[in-house]
Amino acid sequence: MDEDEVLDRLSTVEDPDLDDDIVSLGLINDVTIDSETIAIDLALGAPYSPTETALAGEVRNALTDLDREIDLSASVDTGLSADEQILPDVENIIAVASGKGGVGKSTVAVNLAAGLAELGARVGLFDADVYGPNVPRMLEADAHPKATREETIVPPEKYGMKLMSMDFLVGEDDPVIWRGPMVHKVLTQLWEDVEWGALDYMVVDLPPGTGDTQLTLLQSVPVSGAIIVTTPQEVAIDDARKGLRMFGEHETPVLGIVENMSGFVCPDCGGEHDIFGSGGGEAFAEDVEMPFLGSIPLDPAVREGGDSGQPVVKDPESETGAAFRSFAERAANMQGIVRRRTVSGRKT
Repeated sequence: MDEDEVLDRLSTVEDPDLDDDIVSLGLINDVTIDSETIAIDLALGAPYSPTETALAGEVRNALTDLDREIDLSASVDTGLSADEQILPDVENIIAVASGKGGVGKSTVAVNLAAGLAELGARVGLFDADVYGPNVPRMLEADAHPKATREETIVPPEKYGMKLMSMDFLVGEDDPVIWRGPMVHKVLTQLWEDVEWGALDYMVVDLPPGTGDTQLTLLQSVPVSGAIIVTTPQEVAIDDARKGLRMFGEHETPVLGIVENMSGFVCPDCGGEHDIFGSGGGEAFAEDVEMPFLGSIPLDPAVREGGDSGQPVVKDPESETGAAFRSFAERAANMQGIVRRRTVSGRKT
């Protein structure tokens, strides 16, 4: 048994999104063989995404009849040394953005993070909406950060997620009135001074619009993917286009568009009502040639979950929870496509 034989077997494993085998795509970082183990380092960058989990399973199946233990690991080379990287132990930073307020962006961010954690991933949730932070309330996170002797910050945890929010650092009813340089300084300190530890995903809830916080994020940390939240109505989509252009100007990969508040199912009559219109988000995604990550219904359970600190994505009986879980899986899959496409050099 040698490396060539292992690679020959692995060449039968097809990447369903890049339409080629994982060897030809350059998704095998390393193969190490000894008398008891075959260790394979795969260039997979979206832990617990359904597609990459399935790919790892196919790798095992391709080698299953060999009389050795199969040891799989996954890593993506960023091209930077640990000293050069911001948040070197955070594999993916996903920014959740919207062109305007009132489209449920924070709700989407919270349920995305909780959905990724439900898949088994190590997740951080950073509430970067400095002027209107509300993630702690939406998760009923009562614990506050703790300071170490080295003056770093240990973030609290809820539902298996590490949390940080400006709401932890200012009074509950105090307005935040900051100019751009202050926003930049505080956010930069939170990147550098918080002990995030090793994370598969950090979800960043950005404020609406295209202001100082967004620019600080894009200029300071390696955002691996962005998600644009919109409702079906035209006014929201017009503003979503601005957010999309902002990420394009900074060469930030956009994972896709999610349509929130897509329809309301009346609990009394069972009829569905398109309160904010219908299909606008999907049509927008098609128009700008971006993936459509799903539609989230307008459901009172979402509001109830946000007020009570119970993300609806965690409710196994909820259809809206199922929609959020599907969205989280699609977002993770798209992050994997972006990572694997970068490694392989393939554009499609």
